[in-house]
Amino acid sequence: MKNKPFRYHTLTKEQDLDILVEEIGDARIVMLGEASHGTSEYYTWRTAISKRLIQDKGFCCIAVEGDWPECYSVNRFIKGYQNSGSKIADVLQVYRRWPTWMWANWEVAALVEWLRDYNHLKNGAEKAGFYGLDVYSLWESLDQIVRFLEQRDGNAAEAARNAINCFEPFNRDPQYYAQATAFVPTDCEKEVMEMLQRIQKQPAFSSDAEHDFNTKQNALVAANAEKYYRAMMKGGVGSWNVRDAHMMETLDRLLELHGPDSKIIVWEHNTHIGDARATDMADDGMYNIGQLAREKYGHEQVKLIGFGTYQGTVIAGKSWGAPMQKMEVPPAREGSWEALLHEISTDDKIIFSKDLAEVAELQKRIGHRAIGVVYDPKLEAYGNYVPTIIPERYDAFIYFEDTEAVHPLHFTNRGSREPELYPWNY
Repeated sequence: MKNKPFRYHTLTKEQDLDILVEEIGDARIVMLGEASHGTSEYYTWRTAISKRLIQDKGFCCIAVEGDWPECYSVNRFIKGYQNSGSKIADVLQVYRRWPTWMWANWEVAALVEWLRDYNHLKNGAEKAGFYGLDVYSLWESLDQIVRFLEQRDGNAAEAARNAINCFEPFNRDPQYYAQATAFVPTDCEKEVMEMLQRIQKQPAFSSDAEHDFNTKQNALVAANAEKYYRAMMKGGVGSWNVRDAHMMETLDRLLELHGPDSKIIVWEHNTHIGDARATDMADDGMYNIGQLAREKYGHEQVKLIGFGTYQGTVIAGKSWGAPMQKMEVPPAREGSWEALLHEISTDDKIIFSKDLAEVAELQKRIGHRAIGVVYDPKLEAYGNYVPTIIPERYDAFIYFEDTEAVHPLHFTNRGSREPELYPWNY
């Protein structure tokens, strides 16, 4: 590196996180990224950070890049709800849609075990939660809504059944639905919006605020998922922006649910939590949850922490819906952010953006590795790097010299054709 090496803090044990926790200060939202969805160290160290934030700073929950219905099942389990399951491995089987390894893995199982133990001696609102921010679960959310409303509100249940009936001809295939609406001037937008409005206007369905929130959130997911799938067929950035806007809306709703003093941890890929304005994503009109949160709550209230590695192994698929594989992650491309960190030292380390202000190379865009659920190491020379102004994208960055693949629970993958319609797989 041409410039004098900048300051960094070695990371070898959990106590080394003290300086990061101190830097987070009184922030209300802490977003923890990842450079892939299949790297063990990202999950393990996000867990270690999350434990500290929950125990020491009163964070109420973890919200992740996962679907609402499945993550809410985990939430019920860690909070000890009735009939929520007894074995962690069994509960995590709820993640059946490809890529299953994202949340059905032993690293997440360890997090779930800790959350359940932590909650065991807590009362009600003191229990830490686990929620999904994503938008893919159109049919699962509709099914949950109908089952709940059939015993509580006939009119709202009828609206939900009308929405399901509208989608039935598409055989629960989002791509089929998206393609059909592109060529025929008919879709299910009216039905899902009517269902959403009916449910939102209803008074509390029960005395359990979180249970009530779950029903209304599933309605919101269904409405935004329908919008998302229609946007996919139009191409461009529309579907990406619909998805991240939904994530931000869900984050806002979770903060409101947990009260004015609530604080939330977010786990998502770097492409979602790192401020999009500091990347070439902005050139295409894309935004993400990290940017939206900073714009709404301010830099002091939102801390964005990226993760990355120089080399190692990762779990991914060769194509969408393909069997998971353990793949080699080659040494980072020359001139990339990860390569620069490797040149400075081979230490695992924490870097704060405030210490990068005098590094001229980093005041312009440089390549920053991003691995999706679909990955081919042979194409690293041509892709997998997002041009990024590092100090503007994150508040802090955690770097690992060598990483290993996440450890999946060995479920049979259920393929999904959904995101074949857009080029991003983060």
